[in-house]
Amino acid sequence: MLPDHAFFTRLADAAAAETLPRFRSGLDVDNKLSGGFDPVTEGDRAAESAIRRLIEETYPDHGILGEEHGASGLDREYVWVIDPIDGTRAFISGVPVWGTLIGLYRNGRAVMGLMDQPFTGERFFADPGGSLFAGPGGPRRLKTRDCRELGAAVLFTTSPRIMGTAALSRYDRLERQVRLARYGIDCYAYCLLASGFADLVVESDLKPYDVGALIAIIEGAGGVISTWTGERPEHGGDIVAAATPALHEAALAELNAA
Repeated sequence: MLPDHAFFTRLADAAAAETLPRFRSGLDVDNKLSGGFDPVTEGDRAAESAIRRLIEETYPDHGILGEEHGASGLDREYVWVIDPIDGTRAFISGVPVWGTLIGLYRNGRAVMGLMDQPFTGERFFADPGGSLFAGPGGPRRLKTRDCRELGAAVLFTTSPRIMGTAALSRYDRLERQVRLARYGIDCYAYCLLASGFADLVVESDLKPYDVGALIAIIEGAGGVISTWTGERPEHGGDIVAAATPALHEAALAELNAA
């Protein structure tokens, strides 16, 4: 039996209790890399610990894959996929486009997901019944926009500058075809797509926890999400999300053009 919406809310509340007091607080930042910059904060680690504790107490037979505290039970029927602060660069910069990502896979397929942005008070949730928004303006069901052509599309990516040379060349070719491109929106971009305010999100070299919670949100709102080669996105990699099947097909064609 799948967990209910109320349990996801408990998880989001537990994470927010750790992240929100630390946002715009001048907290210390550690770097995971000896070369380059991959930031992590006390808020990342504390939020994931709080989420894992509730899951382990309530669903001890489920597996967990988290960005900060590793993996256990990945061969189990249900596996939780957690990114306590997706967009840590935004978090440490005081920009409220980061979010807590909590996804649930069943037999390797994303079936539920939640993105919580506690500073703005927005939550995006999906289960097999569809995708929902809760926050300012009141609750509503999410639906992607009916955009079918690249020339009419709004495209988001976190930053082309974090893509490798080959991926950047392919991305640039796609960006030249769209109406508008915007950068630096992290996981919030996928939720804006599900809400009907954007049409494409294109990212490179994602980990499973970067996208696991967002798959069900996109699909539950009527969108399509895959790798750049059209495969299922649960394992991460190069990811493209689109508002409609037609737009998704057009984006893949551009990304894979000779």
